Formats: sequence, structure tokens, C-alpha cells
Amino acid sequence: MGRYLLRRLLQLVPVFIGTTLMIYSLVWAVPGDPFAGKCGDRACPENYVAAMTEKYHLDEPFFVQYAIYMKNLFMGDFGSTWSGRSVNDIIATSYPNTLKLAAVALLIEAVIGLTAGVLTGLRRNGFLDNLVLISTLFLIALPVFVVGFVLQWLFGVQWEIVKPTVSSEMRFTELILPGFVLGSASMAYVARVARTSIAENRRADYVRTAIAKGLPMRRVVGIHLLRNSLIPVVTLLGTDLGALMGGAIITEGIFGVNGIGRQVLRAIVTKESATVVSIVVVLVLVYLLMNLLVDLLYAALDPRIRYE
Repeated sequence: MGRYLLRRLLQLVPVFIGTTLMIYSLVWAVPGDPFAGKCGDRACPENYVAAMTEKYHLDEPFFVQYAIYMKNLFMGDFGSTWSGRSVNDIIATSYPNTLKLAAVALLIEAVIGLTAGVLTGLRRNGFLDNLVLISTLFLIALPVFVVGFVLQWLFGVQWEIVKPTVSSEMRFTELILPGFVLGSASMAYVARVARTSIAENRRADYVRTAIAKGLPMRRVVGIHLLRNSLIPVVTLLGTDLGALMGGAIITEGIFGVNGIGRQVLRAIVTKESATVVSIVVVLVLVYLLMNLLVDLLYAALDPRIRYE
């Protein structure tokens, strides 16, 4: 187990360097004047252009700029914006808000999606099965901003059950609605994947043997069937945390959440390349760590999997 963990951690190093290099190159290749609009309608003074060029090494070749950025990154410095604000402060302020929202969305899609998948997988072709299939297809087909605006208008404006926007306290009750909106499409995929996995394993020999031994159906489903059916679901949920955090731009904008998504959108509009790259690098780290955690969970779910 220790050797496997060490090997996987070493594998993350080239993946991390490759992804950061790709992200940095894409941002670096964006055409346009980096100083356009920085001084209002007027052109920026030459001394300001010279100072910023020297500060951000804009006159250096690409690989030199990338090497300087990676050196500062490994020292814990994510850079600064054109206005002088530290990107570390931006991430420290907005990252926890997005993490809370993504965690609520992940919890909602795991509970509702897995419950719907198990119930429909055990009783296929019934009323509940058809209802779940139609509703999940409906959620997958609808764009997130449509679901967000409709639910915000219904529950927040029309029925006044919840507040239409999230306050700065980020209470759990306030995050339920935006969390559902953010995880709605993923919840539908989880329900469908769980349904298919449960239905396939329902016909397996070990399930028939457990039933023939006289075990209660609750134990057969909860211990034997569900555990062996969770691997594809865990894979989907584990890799979805990074996707939820990176895809929260629209949801955060609808419900007024001051998170990573709004910061990325603001940085793209103002051409703050250092902010965009640094936030995406954090999301890459989340993806890599969650993939590692999912691989380690496989052995806990399936006793046939061993990491020697």
C-alpha cells in the first residue's frame, strides 16, 4: 500500500507540470495588448508600461516566464493582480465559499442520485423507474442557468421559501438551493449510473447465493449488492468535485456567491492572467488529489482489489 501510494504521488508530479504548462501556454497565447483598458480610455504612460513589464517579466521568453511562475508557485506565491492585490488573498477569500457550495452540491447529488439509482435498479420498468429516467433526462438536457433562474424565481421570489441570493455568512440552509442547481446534472448521471450498476449486479451469482442462504433483503442490498455497485458511482463523484468547483461560475453569478467562479470571470474580463492561471492550478490540484483518493477507496469497496 505504501509503495503504491508513493508511486501514485510521484506520477502526479509530471501530470501537474504538464497541466500547468498547458494552462500557462494557453493564457500566454491569448492575443491582445495586456495593457489595454488598464488606464481607462487613455493609453498607459510609458513609465507604467515599463514598470509592469519588468515586474511581470513580460519581455522575457515564454519558458522563462513559466519557470519564474513555477518557482514562485512552489514557494507559495501565486502572484499578484495588476492592481497589486495578492492572488493568495483572492484564493483564501473566495476558495472556501466555492468549496462549501461544491461540497453541498456533492452531498445532494450523492444522496438523491444514489437513492434514486438504488430504488430504480431494484425495481426496473415500474412507475418510479420511468419517473427517474424522465426527470434525469430533463435535468441533463436543461442548461444550468435555466435551472438556476427557474428555481430561484419559484423558491426565492414567488413562494419565498428561501432567499433568492446567498448572504456573506454562507449558511447551509442558504446553500441547499444553489447546491442543487450546481449538482443537478451530475445528480442525474449518478442516478443513471447507479441504476445500471445495481441492475447488472442484481443478477450476479453472489447475490443469488446470498438470497438462497436466507439473508434478509436489507442485508443483501446494503452489504453485498450496494458495495459492489459503488465503484462507478464513487469514480463519478470523486472526479466531480473539481468539475463542480470549476463549473460554479454561472451558479455563483445567479445566487450572488463570492467564490472562485466569480473571480475567474472577473479575471477573464479584466485580462488578469495571473489570477486565471493560479485559480485553475488550484483546481488541477483538487482533481489530482480526488483521483488519488478514489483509487484508494476502490480497495475499501471491493476486497478483490489490493495494492501491493
